[in-house]
Amino acid sequence: MALNAAGVGAPNSKMNARAEAETRAIVRARRSLRILVVDDEAHVRTMIGSTLEREGYDVQLAGCGREALEALERNSFDLVLTDIVMQDGNGLALLERIHALQPNLPVVMVSAIHDISVAIDSMRRGAYDYLLKPFEREHLVNTVQRALDHRQVLQESHNYQQNLEQIVQARTEMLRQAMEDLENSYDVTLEALGDALDLKDSETEGHSKRVTAYTIALARAMGISPAQIKVIARGAFLHDIGKMAIPDEILRKPGKLTPDEQEVMREHCTRGYHILRKIPFLSEAAEIVYSHQEHYNGTGYPSGLSGNQIPIGARIFAVADTLDAITSDRPYRKARNFDLARQEILRCSGTQFDPAVVEVFLKIPNELWQELRSEITAQNKRFSTFDVANTVTPPKL
Repeated sequence: MALNAAGVGAPNSKMNARAEAETRAIVRARRSLRILVVDDEAHVRTMIGSTLEREGYDVQLAGCGREALEALERNSFDLVLTDIVMQDGNGLALLERIHALQPNLPVVMVSAIHDISVAIDSMRRGAYDYLLKPFEREHLVNTVQRALDHRQVLQESHNYQQNLEQIVQARTEMLRQAMEDLENSYDVTLEALGDALDLKDSETEGHSKRVTAYTIALARAMGISPAQIKVIARGAFLHDIGKMAIPDEILRKPGKLTPDEQEVMREHCTRGYHILRKIPFLSEAAEIVYSHQEHYNGTGYPSGLSGNQIPIGARIFAVADTLDAITSDRPYRKARNFDLARQEILRCSGTQFDPAVVEVFLKIPNELWQELRSEITAQNKRFSTFDVANTVTPPKL
């Protein structure tokens, strides 16, 4: 019996202790929640304030709309309760002002006006709820709790949206960096292909780099988009890649080629196209490689294309290629100056070259071509279509 007596009320004591602990936790949480009560009747706002303070909320009182706005400027609040009819103005005007300044701040309207149209109007203007005077303490507390729960949901949704935007931004940046790294790896691939061609055909060493720089400058002067310039630059740099499939006895023959040998040499356009077209990031550039020996009047090879049938990149390249060919040393002749190259390109306008490209080319001073040639020759640095496409200065026409 002593044991039974000692145990009497123990379960209830534990339950009471747990309930008290939970209540204290709720009160502590509510102390961090600040509520602004606005009413021009002192006894009403005092009553509301006292009721909410007993529930553990941090309450501030305002006697009019002006005081309320001043309080909102000084402090942050989690909820506003405001009367509709006040001596210094309409509570609905205060509601609209609050909604404009802090759209996520819930506002509960308090009024003695028993008119459903007023309540509906309040909701349309952004009020969260509507309390009719006189109201029970429990009704007030429940309304306030629902409004604060609503604010918490809005805040959590806002935080989630912000976090989501940050995640998207971070992943977008990661993707951009990955694409940039991938593009840089593409340029390393181009450099390796170019070096392989130089080993195969030492006569053209440096030619691909120079003609690519010329092509980029001319394309920019023509207003070609940066994205398309990168494609054109890659096609220009790899235009002779098909020569890797040409037998050495033909490619390195010191004398004049026979007609049959010329036919084999002409295959380098098609061979280069087939080498590159299977590489996804070079598929567009492969079209330039295929058609870089076409003539504007249709007398070129391998397909006899004419006019706009020839890709614009190939038409631009043709002028740049001839410019470098004329101004570079060859086994059978010395390099000629840029004025002679200009004259020859003008003479072939409309036959070998697109007149529109020639027109832009003639507006570019020789100094630009000489500067590009000197820079590429002197630096002897790693080639990158990405770097060149972003550093070649567009001429002022």
